[in-house]
Amino acid sequence: MVRMAQEWSLRYMLVDGQGNFGSVDGDSPAAMRYTEARMQKISEDMLADIDKDTVDHQLNFDDTLKEPMVLPTRVPGLLINGASGIAVGMATNMPPHNLSEVVDGIHVYIDNNDVTIDELMEHVKAPDFPTGGTIYGYDGVREAFKTGRGRVVMRAKAEFEEVKGRECIIVTEIPYQVNKADMIKKTADMINDKKIEGISAIRDESDRNGMRIVYVIKRDGIPNIVLNKLYKYTALQSSFSVNNIALVNGRPEMLNLKDMIHHFVEHRHVVVVRRTEYLLKKAEDRAHILEGLIIASDNIDEVIAIIRASANGDEARNNLIERFKLSEIQAKAIVEMRLRQLTGLEQDKLRTEYDEIMKTIDDLKDILAHKERRMTIIREELQEIKDKYGDERRSVIEYAGGDVSITDLIPDEKVVITISNAGYIKRTSLTEYKTQNRGGVGTKASTTRNEDFLEHLFVGTNHQYMLFFTQKGKCFWMRVFEIPEGSKTSKGRAIQNLINIEQDDEVKAFVCTGDLKDEEYINNHFIIMATKKGQVKKTALEQYSRPRTNGINAITIKDDDELLSAKLTTGESQVMLALKSGKAIRFEESKTRPMGRNASGVRGITLANDQDEVIGMVSVNDVESNILVVSEKGYGKRSSLEDYRITNRGGKGVKTISVTEKTGELVAIKNVTDEDDLMIINKSGIAIRMEVASLRVMGRATQGVRLINLKGNDSIAAVAKVKSDDDAIDEEDLEGVVGETTENPTGESTAQEQNSSDEEE
Repeated sequence: MVRMAQEWSLRYMLVDGQGNFGSVDGDSPAAMRYTEARMQKISEDMLADIDKDTVDHQLNFDDTLKEPMVLPTRVPGLLINGASGIAVGMATNMPPHNLSEVVDGIHVYIDNNDVTIDELMEHVKAPDFPTGGTIYGYDGVREAFKTGRGRVVMRAKAEFEEVKGRECIIVTEIPYQVNKADMIKKTADMINDKKIEGISAIRDESDRNGMRIVYVIKRDGIPNIVLNKLYKYTALQSSFSVNNIALVNGRPEMLNLKDMIHHFVEHRHVVVVRRTEYLLKKAEDRAHILEGLIIASDNIDEVIAIIRASANGDEARNNLIERFKLSEIQAKAIVEMRLRQLTGLEQDKLRTEYDEIMKTIDDLKDILAHKERRMTIIREELQEIKDKYGDERRSVIEYAGGDVSITDLIPDEKVVITISNAGYIKRTSLTEYKTQNRGGVGTKASTTRNEDFLEHLFVGTNHQYMLFFTQKGKCFWMRVFEIPEGSKTSKGRAIQNLINIEQDDEVKAFVCTGDLKDEEYINNHFIIMATKKGQVKKTALEQYSRPRTNGINAITIKDDDELLSAKLTTGESQVMLALKSGKAIRFEESKTRPMGRNASGVRGITLANDQDEVIGMVSVNDVESNILVVSEKGYGKRSSLEDYRITNRGGKGVKTISVTEKTGELVAIKNVTDEDDLMIINKSGIAIRMEVASLRVMGRATQGVRLINLKGNDSIAAVAKVKSDDDAIDEEDLEGVVGETTENPTGESTAQEQNSSDEEE
C-alpha cells in the first residue's frame, strides 16, 4: 500500500497517503498507526462496476470471504503503472507508460485490429517513468514494444550552470528506481578513490520544490568529460530490463505492445458484456414487477376484494395468481403495495417508469447484439479516463542511434561560426550580417568580456562535418549544427564544453568537409597544415574519418612551434604561405608528399629571423583569383596571383606588402574574387563587411589602402571572406530554375540559393 502512495514509484498513484510514506532516498515510511490512507480517484475507476457481476470471484486465503480474480478496471493499469514480480522459473518487469499515449494507442487498435506495432508506436512512443529523466536511445524501446523483451537506457536530466563563478552540473531528474542518497554516496566514494576526477564537491539541494543535485566542477575540470564519466560509472545512467510476462487466462505469456492492448480491450469487452447482461436482467425483473402492478392498478377494486376475502398473505397471493395469471413475484409485489400507490398520480408514474424501462431494455439488447456499439462504449469510457487523468509525458526521448535523425529536422542553411580568444564558440545565421561600404565603422558582432576578443571567424553549413585542429596538433570532430546557436551579439559557449580539449590547448584551424563515410570522397581529399615556424604537412582526409572523443593526433608539433592553419584540398592545389614580416611563397601542393598523422611535416617557407612567423596559408585552385593581404592596423591590398611566381617549397618568398609602422605587421592572407565579400573583426568586437570588388588590384610591393577605421590601440583580430549575396533575386524568379552551381568547401556541388553565401576555404 505504501508503494502505491509514492509518486516516485508509481506513474499514477493509486493511494492517497497522509503522513510519512518514505522518500526517494530510501527512507522507511512511518508505522501504520501514524499514517492514514484512502484511495485515489483513479483507483475508483479500477473498481467501477465490480458490483454488477462483471468479474469472477474466488475464495480468499482462509475461505471466509470472496475476492475478485481480476478488477473490472477502466484504466489500463498494467501499461500505465507497469508491474514487477518473481515466480517459480519466471519473472516479469513491465515499465510504466503515459496514460494519454496509451489511450490514443488503444483507440487506434479499436478502429483497426490489424494495426501494426510501428503504427501503434506513433502514439505510444516509449515508457514514461514517474521520476522523468531521459530515455537514451530508441533501439531498446523498439525491441521491447515488438518482442516484449528489451533494455531501455535511462539517463538523469543534467544541465550545466555557473554557480558563484564555478562550473556546475545540475541534476533535476534521476532514472527510475534509483535511490538518490545511495547514488550520491557511491559517487563520493568513486571521487575519493580517484575513479572519477574533476569534481570538487557534491551537494544535495533537493527540497519540497523538487530535486536538485549539484556537482561542483574543479577549475581545471571539463564539464562535458565529467558528465560522461558520471553517466558511465554511476546510476545517473541506468537501464530498465523490460520483460513483459503476464498471466493470460491463467497461463504466463510474453506480450508485445499490441498483445497487451489486445488483451486489455478483450477484458474491457467482457466487462461491458457482463455489465450489460446484469443491467438487462435487473431491468427485465423490474419490468416484470411493473407489469403486475399495472394489472393491479387497472383492476384495483377486484384486487382489494380478493385480498380482503383472503385469510392470510399466502392465500391472497395464490388467489391473485389464479385470477390474473400473475407470477409469484408479481403477486408478492401487489400484496406488499402501499395504499398511496392507489392514487392517480402514482399510477401515471408506474406507466411512465414502465415505458422508460422498456426503452432501456431495448437499448441494452441492442448493445448485446452489436459489437460496434460495445466498442464505442469502451472507446468513450477510455476517452473519459484520458480527460480525467491524462497528463504530459515526463521522460524525454533521445532518439540516439535510431532511424529518426536530427539532421532531418535541421535546415541546411549557411551559418557564421565565431571563436573568441578565450575559447567561446557560437554559430549565427549569415543573414544577420549586412554589407557596408569600404572604410565604414562596422556593427557590433559579439559581446565579449573586457579581456576577450574574437579571434576566428568561419563560414559553413549546418549539415557539414567540422574538423577542429588545435595548436598542439590534435584533431576533434563535430557537426556544425551541434555548435550552440547564438545571436550576432551573444558571447557563445565555452569550447571546452563541446569538445574534450585540454586546458592549455586552443583551436587554431577548422575545416568543413563532406560525408566522412564516403570512401571515394575521403580518398580524393587531403588536409594540408602549416605551423608558425613554416612547416607544412599533407595527410589524406581518410586519416581523419574516425576521430575519437578525446581527439586524435593530426601532426607532431615541435616544442617551440604550434599549428597555425589547416585546409581541405583535392591534391592539385597551389599553396601560399605568408609571413608576419610581409613575405609570401607560392608552390605546388604536389611538392609535399602525403604523410601519416604522426609525422611533423616538411619545410614550407624559410623565416626571415627568429621573431618572424607564418600568419596564414591559402590553397588556390583558380589562377584567376586575387590575393588579399591585411595588416594589423587596418590596411589591405589586393594583388594578382600571377604576381607571385611559383617556386619550390622552403624558399624565403617574395614581398607581398610593404610593412611599415603605419601599416603594422601582416595578420591575414586570403584568395578572393570580385564576387566575394570581406568580413573583418577587430579585437574590440567590431565587425565590418565589404565588397572585394570595391578594392582595386594593385602591385604586390605597395602598402595598400585603409580597409577599416580603428580607434585608439585597436587592431585586426580576424579576417574571412564570403560569397556576396544577390538581394535582387525574388523567390518567384527562382521557381522552376535549378540555379547556377558553385564548388563549395567540401568539393560537392550545391545550387546557389537566395541570400546564401559560402566560404571557399
